[in-house]
Amino acid sequence: MCKSNKRNKFLAFSYSKITNALFTAILISTVLFFNSCNETPNNSDLKTTITNPTFAEIAPIIFKNCTPCHRAGESGPFELMNYNDVKKYANKIKFVTQTRYMPPWPADVNYSHFIGEKTLTNEEIELIKTWVENKTPIGDESKIPSAPTFYAGSYFGKPDTVLKLKDAIPLKGNGIDHFYIVKFPMQLNKDTFVRYFEFVPAHRKLAHHVNGHLINYAPSSKNNIVGGLIFAIDEYKDYKELYQKMNILNDDGSFPTLTPNTVYYLPGYIPPTYPVGIGGYKVNKTSSVFLKSIHFGPTSKDVLDSSYINVFYCAKPKRPIFETQMGTFGISKIEPELILLPNKIQSFTTTATLESDISLLSINPHMHLLGKTFWAFAIKPNGDTIPLIKIPNWNFLWQYYYTFPHPVIITKGTTIKVIGTFDNTIKNPNNPNKPPQLVSQGDGVKSMKTTEEMFQFIFTYLPYQKGDEKINLNE
Repeated sequence: MCKSNKRNKFLAFSYSKITNALFTAILISTVLFFNSCNETPNNSDLKTTITNPTFAEIAPIIFKNCTPCHRAGESGPFELMNYNDVKKYANKIKFVTQTRYMPPWPADVNYSHFIGEKTLTNEEIELIKTWVENKTPIGDESKIPSAPTFYAGSYFGKPDTVLKLKDAIPLKGNGIDHFYIVKFPMQLNKDTFVRYFEFVPAHRKLAHHVNGHLINYAPSSKNNIVGGLIFAIDEYKDYKELYQKMNILNDDGSFPTLTPNTVYYLPGYIPPTYPVGIGGYKVNKTSSVFLKSIHFGPTSKDVLDSSYINVFYCAKPKRPIFETQMGTFGISKIEPELILLPNKIQSFTTTATLESDISLLSINPHMHLLGKTFWAFAIKPNGDTIPLIKIPNWNFLWQYYYTFPHPVIITKGTTIKVIGTFDNTIKNPNNPNKPPQLVSQGDGVKSMKTTEEMFQFIFTYLPYQKGDEKINLNE
């Protein structure tokens, strides 16, 4: 996708302070909650017309909804690639599907719809239950579909280029969060366009988030992009000193052209892709991917991280994509101020009014461990509402970029309103403080720690053109 650094060209909001997109901090340090659970809740409303299902009926459900994550190198804690895999974890699968804990899809499908919804029908849930209770029969093996084929190391397939670190990043086993700044030099044969960058973490349980930019060097402005530090701990007060050490500046000491927010990573995150002609980054022959912030969670032992970036090329886009964010470090104020009192459940709002018509493509809600519910909608000047997203049970492990099937048209004068509820009580099992403590959004990088909080609504859009509402974003 193509995002412009002219973030407010088409939008105006009630709060004018704009800061850099300091994006997400998420803890992914949990074990599978239902490891020892074999009891299934009563779901009397679920029914299936197949009374004796075999693996031939179960396999398509698993391969579509489970295998993309439950395979080698991905986020699932075990593989679900064949009959033996599924049989081994049958009771777990039965429980987590009956409780709708899996597959993970936090958004309420009764409120709004998005591409790639990971949800099971009532019949599919009951089919799995019946199959497990019938002792997981394999049935006619000739009728079992083949497992999907995946390209190792990428969600999308074989990349055009892979950017790797010259040296691995050392993570000390001292039990604290680590924040690094990293550069990936990129020397191409010619100027080109990139459809998207895919960050692939080496340690998925440690990589919490990535917020990266693209640096383009003008011809003859940079003779050597390889020299200098490849990575550094983010502890500098004077970033110009760091940029000099990392050899990021032009040879004359000026700063090169930067396209912000080109590389993201979150638990469960998949770069949103759009139809041909929508999105793409201009990449000069001499360039670098600059990870302004890569956040690793605490580890109890020393490890080396060799994460890499897959690069996928594209033709010159006809329409660039813009992005902005509301709330924490964004362009709209949080009311009241985001201060979470101990032993309290509190709600906060942030609102923004548009000055021009836009075509909304994708949205990304964001909170940390104390998040409870998230709700975003738009209010037209005539009072009508446009549902955007509702997450009734916030799950910090799964924070998607949700893409609408068709652009949602939001006209000038419409107000986007976001309501977030936080649970800073002992009853919140994800509360990192016991007993609960006062929690705020901190300041700068500090706010990326999982023990701080954030309340953001990030979205990508196009300036509206006639016919946008008919674009199929699933193509």
